[in-house]
Amino acid sequence: MDDEETGNAENQQRNDLKTLISFYSNYLWNQALTFIPSSDSNFLRKIFNLYRQSARARSRRRRASLPLPLPSNALDSSLVETEASRVFEVLENILEHSCLNLHNIQKNLQFWQSKAEGSNAQKVYFMVFERGPRAFIDGTIQLIREYVAEGSSLQQLSHSASTYIHERISILTSLRCSLATFLAQVYVAVDQSGKELVNDPENSLPSLLVVINSLFSQLETSIGNLHAMRQVDSSIDASYSFPLLFEKLPEVNQEGSQWTDCEIKDTINLVYLNLSKLDSYLSFIVAKHRKPRKVTQYWIRYMCGAVGLSVCSIWLLQHSSLMGSPDIDNWVREARNSTVSFFNDHVEQPLLSIRDELFETFRRRHRGVMELEEVQLTSNSLHRMLLAFSEQTKGQKFPENASDQEMLEIVMARYEKELTHPIQNLLSGELARALLIQVQKLKLDIETAMLELNQILRANEINFAILAALPAFFLSLLLLMLVRAWLKQDTRAEGRGRIARLQRRLLLVEVEKKIMQYQTYIEQGLESDAQCMFGLLLYSLDRLYLAVERHAKASGEWQCLKQDIIDLGKPGLQTAYKLTVTSRMERMYDSLLPSLKRQ
Repeated sequence: MDDEETGNAENQQRNDLKTLISFYSNYLWNQALTFIPSSDSNFLRKIFNLYRQSARARSRRRRASLPLPLPSNALDSSLVETEASRVFEVLENILEHSCLNLHNIQKNLQFWQSKAEGSNAQKVYFMVFERGPRAFIDGTIQLIREYVAEGSSLQQLSHSASTYIHERISILTSLRCSLATFLAQVYVAVDQSGKELVNDPENSLPSLLVVINSLFSQLETSIGNLHAMRQVDSSIDASYSFPLLFEKLPEVNQEGSQWTDCEIKDTINLVYLNLSKLDSYLSFIVAKHRKPRKVTQYWIRYMCGAVGLSVCSIWLLQHSSLMGSPDIDNWVREARNSTVSFFNDHVEQPLLSIRDELFETFRRRHRGVMELEEVQLTSNSLHRMLLAFSEQTKGQKFPENASDQEMLEIVMARYEKELTHPIQNLLSGELARALLIQVQKLKLDIETAMLELNQILRANEINFAILAALPAFFLSLLLLMLVRAWLKQDTRAEGRGRIARLQRRLLLVEVEKKIMQYQTYIEQGLESDAQCMFGLLLYSLDRLYLAVERHAKASGEWQCLKQDIIDLGKPGLQTAYKLTVTSRMERMYDSLLPSLKRQ
């Protein structure tokens, strides 16, 4: 544990140094502004403002977030170049940063809550096996010592795990509540002064900035109380926590109703400085109580995989040409030959056969006509032979369209009669002639059967080619399914597919639950809990807004859905109306409907 405390102390020193550098660099810039005149045409001030805007653009790309509760004409062209537009920008940044920090806290809090719901054995397993090699060694040594000393070590370790988990849940829950309350207060303040900001920005801007400054002071007090409480109750926070101290608005600027442009800009820069301090503080505290990384949680699996990979590498090295062995070269050559043979037999040749069948129809049809003409010649020859034999045998004239079957009966009757004296009739009778007619009939039957068989085979050449290509087709289908599953593994609410739809519907359920909980706290007179719940409601609406925007724009329902989400965040609307809106959103919008496979 001494090494862990030393590592924590080193991390604290590095983070403190980064925070101090950030704070004092902003402080020096603010001090430099005091030497710059307040004229809007001043070149240096314009350069500085451009630097601040470009620095913010580089540090964080703007993302889609819940809009401010402002009237629809708040962003008219008449306000674009005024200081009100900068106030709107800083308010949007406050909401965006607050929601991002809440999301970071919420992810870690959900992890620790899931661990707290596990059994004692699962908690012990987490403490020993899912916190890294050092925790594994320390936990194993502790188990052995306590077992030798007391004979029952699992219960003590389980109690230690529960304390470890619940301590992090308590800290993250308190941070979430403080930040959610701050978010709710800022949102309500903007909602209350929205019309004045649009209609009379010169008089409303100072009062709004004073309110924002006081809200930062309240947040500092709230987190400061948490910091003091944890220093008393916990032995962990006292070793690396540092208090959160925001910059205060000068008292001289809070009394006057008319502020100069320089004072407004300085106040806005002060808000940005406080927002930067808040981000630094929250990232530092959350990093100390964050869930273990994937590599830390599954370090045993990764270690076993690394060992297996090392053994496999050594085995491959022994069979490689570096060790004088031709095994790998032979295996590669055999694999390449097998792949080429498989490709030729199951891909190339079937495709060529299908191509020949589809694009050489005329040639095959011509060849089929030729074969049919040969069969017809044999049939005509047999007909003439039967006609001549029948006329000679019967001594009468037969018509040209006489039936072959009728004349063949005459031939067979004469053949049976001639067989009574085969030797004599073979030399002087009609037996030889009857035999030749039967040979011609046999030839005609064989040619007809071969023609029919050839036609059947030609008709099924495409089927044979498709059957030969089936192994390659199934292999390609399997690879396509694997690639599709890999591309669809993103289960975030912003993604596509059934799981993403389910995540979006769960976000809507969270919004509905928070609306009802907020109303319950209001009815019970719990003002602080109601403000915290309203901030969490705004956070859920922000996540829903981000999740559905792209899909709703694709389906053409974004304008209506956006307005419904904004209505859910308005503090003045009744709870019954908000629940009606959530019910309509769940039933009407395509981006929030269940997956078609489950309907």
